[in-house]
Amino acid sequence: MSDLAINGGKPVFATPLEPILWPPVYEETAEELKKLYLGHNWSFYGEQEVKFNEEFAAYTGAEECVMMANGTVTLEVALKALGVGKGDEVIVPAHSWLATGEAVVYCQATPVIVDIEPDTLCLDPEAMEKAITPKTKAVIPVHLFGSMADMDKICAIAKKYNLYVIEDCAHSHGGLWDGKHTGTLGDVGSFSFQQSKLMASGEGGACITNNSELADKMGRLSHIGYQFGSKQGQKGTPPPKGMICYNYRVTDFQALILRSQLAHLDEDTALRAAGAEFLRENLNTIPGIRVQSPGRKATRQNYYTFCIMVDPAKLKPGIDRAKVVEALNAEGVSVFVGWGQPMYKQNLWTVPESMYRIESCANAERIVLNELMMLDLTWLMRSKEVLQQVVDAFRKVMAEYGC
Repeated sequence: MSDLAINGGKPVFATPLEPILWPPVYEETAEELKKLYLGHNWSFYGEQEVKFNEEFAAYTGAEECVMMANGTVTLEVALKALGVGKGDEVIVPAHSWLATGEAVVYCQATPVIVDIEPDTLCLDPEAMEKAITPKTKAVIPVHLFGSMADMDKICAIAKKYNLYVIEDCAHSHGGLWDGKHTGTLGDVGSFSFQQSKLMASGEGGACITNNSELADKMGRLSHIGYQFGSKQGQKGTPPPKGMICYNYRVTDFQALILRSQLAHLDEDTALRAAGAEFLRENLNTIPGIRVQSPGRKATRQNYYTFCIMVDPAKLKPGIDRAKVVEALNAEGVSVFVGWGQPMYKQNLWTVPESMYRIESCANAERIVLNELMMLDLTWLMRSKEVLQQVVDAFRKVMAEYGC
């Protein structure tokens, strides 16, 4: 353990915790994967992919689910299926993983970047409405970390201006907004199953929708033009001329892993929610600390990470977020700053400035660059005794560094 613990004293976690490995694995799944491997049939609307599409649609309450290669192409395919292209504008939040904006660029459309709410860290509906122009065709609200975008306000504004709504649900498996699963409130819900996600198959993604015609378009766009659900070589209605389709398929191995995780999602979501609520109730009592607010109508809030903001104005002279993070890590609480930058400043964001527009970003710049800290989701799966020690570490650090 580092000797940087506050006052050189014994850190709160004097003995490192046994790590909780992610993603979770299950012995029964390993046996099923072996059977699949020995069965020789691994892809192209295989049995497992078809079953996952059916089961995930049923779980979320959507009519259709279309699996794809990852959670970036799901956004791209959704946009293209809705007819977004050159000359169109798509509103995206200033704070998200860069894929949210790059998917718009892949469609030759223009990402219009707008600010986030300071409490939920999700797309600000008022900033969204101010950014709408005659060229605006869609909006991509992101359900971020441990909150949900205000879908009531966003959908009402979208309806007013005749815009499509694509929910980026990469962090939102299992989340319910006013009793409805995220991803079913707009036109399309886009999910990621990348290694770190709440449901993870290494790589993978899916789009859900209540529009069967749209599902067929997304199926064709991601499966080289084949009619949604048809097998390779089967006759079916060909895609319309001019529809350029792609090979964004997954394998049955990914689908099988995800079916197993889906069976455990409710219990895991409840466990993380309980841990998050304990931390929220206690950390919000510490001066200079505030926790990301859950979705305003979240009847079940999920957590990809747990976000805490430190107020620089409540720190002693010479102390900043970096020193708070360093001290917490020295206490044995592994805190990190996430992506560290708003979307358009991330190292991998290589989009020329002429290809996107920043409409507003003051909250995102202030929070992401100076305030935001995160705990990974496995902390939320610890006992209350361990979570109390996390709270104790925050109290200890802020008692020393707060003013």
